[in-house]
Amino acid sequence: MVKKPISNTTRRGFLAGAAVSLASPAVAQYIPGDPLRPAPEPEPAVRRNISGFRALDWQPYFSNTKNGAILVDTVSRALHYWSDDQSVYKLYPSSVPLTEEMTRRGRTSVIRKVEGPSWAPTPSMKKRNPEWPDFIPPGPDNPLGTHALYLSWKYYRIHGTHDTRKIGRRSSNGCIGLFNEDIAELFSMTKVGTQVLLI
Repeated sequence: MVKKPISNTTRRGFLAGAAVSLASPAVAQYIPGDPLRPAPEPEPAVRRNISGFRALDWQPYFSNTKNGAILVDTVSRALHYWSDDQSVYKLYPSSVPLTEEMTRRGRTSVIRKVEGPSWAPTPSMKKRNPEWPDFIPPGPDNPLGTHALYLSWKYYRIHGTHDTRKIGRRSSNGCIGLFNEDIAELFSMTKVGTQVLLI
């Protein structure tokens, strides 16, 4: 028997068909009633940690909400905000400090608000990372993002970040970070004197 050579056209068609079948999801290859092509098994459910993103009441944490109140839960990596009259409640995912040594807990307050903050590393940050610049002006390279709420604790802030990968992680050198759109909203609602509690 003489084998017929495969033409270029046929070879291209075969290769194209093979590529399509490889790229097709398994569901497309399922044929009802065909034991050789059974239905695909469902993908296992993905477990997500949503415990930190449940609404909380302010009463266990504050005696009142005068000037508004911010609760930062460093374990669930969530920031809660209540307005002075409690008509507004907001919940935001946050970044938290890299280590326990860098994490400060307790009561403080907002003492200053800055839109377009500049940034300079603290002495301890500069000691850990001598290659860091001494100063970064406002802009896309600034680690404080678009807005910053300065706390009464020296060097501690609640601020935005241009690096969205940091949110929801242990990624800061002590501060609490939010998505830029979230810090902009929080910035608009808070005032100097807003209570802050980190737990």
